[in-house]
Amino acid sequence: MSEKTEPSLRGAIVTVTPFQQNCAILWDDASNQALVVDPGGDVDRILAAIDQTGVSVERILLTHGHLDHAGGAAALAEALRARPDAGPVPIEGPDAHDAFLLERIEKQAANYGFDARNVTPDRWLREGDSIVLGPHRFDVLHCPGHSPGHVVFVSHAARFAVLGDVLFQGSIGRTDFRYGDRGALINAIKTKLLPLGDDVSFLCGHGPGSTIGAERRDNPFLSW
Repeated sequence: MSEKTEPSLRGAIVTVTPFQQNCAILWDDASNQALVVDPGGDVDRILAAIDQTGVSVERILLTHGHLDHAGGAAALAEALRARPDAGPVPIEGPDAHDAFLLERIEKQAANYGFDARNVTPDRWLREGDSIVLGPHRFDVLHCPGHSPGHVVFVSHAARFAVLGDVLFQGSIGRTDFRYGDRGALINAIKTKLLPLGDDVSFLCGHGPGSTIGAERRDNPFLSW
C-alpha cells in the first residue's frame, strides 16, 4: 500500500483484483472523515487498510461501472454499515449512463473466475455535482469514452484529481468496447482535464499517477 499526502488531505492506495486496480482511500487529516474510491474487489484488504489508517468512511465513490472498479462496492458498503456507530455509507456515482455495466458485474466476474456483486448506487452523479469531505470539495466532471458514464473527481484546492480510466501516465483509457468512443475520450481530456492546470497531480485507475503537465507534454495519445 502506497501513500500520498496533500495539505490536510491524505490518501492511500490499495491495489486490488487481478486487474491491479488502484482503490483509493482519501481522508481529511483533521477529522479522519474518509471516502473510498473504486473498491473493485479484495474487500478484506480494503477494510484492513481502512483500519490501519484509523479513518471513518462516509461514502463510497465510483468513477465508472467496470467490474474492476465497482465489483467490491456492495460488499464494502455492507461491511462498513454493519460496524458499530456506522453511518449510512452511501455509494455514489458514476453517471447513470453506466447503469448497464453495474447490472452485469456478477456475470462478468463469473467469466473471470471470481465473485463480485452488482451495484445500484444510492446516488448517480452528473457533471456539476460535488462531493464534500470535511473542508475539501471534489467537483464531478463527466468524461465519457472509456465508458458512457465515466466521471472524475477534482479537488481544485488540493490540485489533485482521481481520474479512473480516462487518463494514465503515457496512455489513455481503452475505447475498444462496443460502447467505447475514442473521440469523446480525447475531447474530454483536452477540454476538461488539460485546462485544470499543469500542476494538478492525479491518481489513475491502474499504474502510477502523473500530473496534467507531464501528460500534456509527453503523452503520445494527446499529440493530435
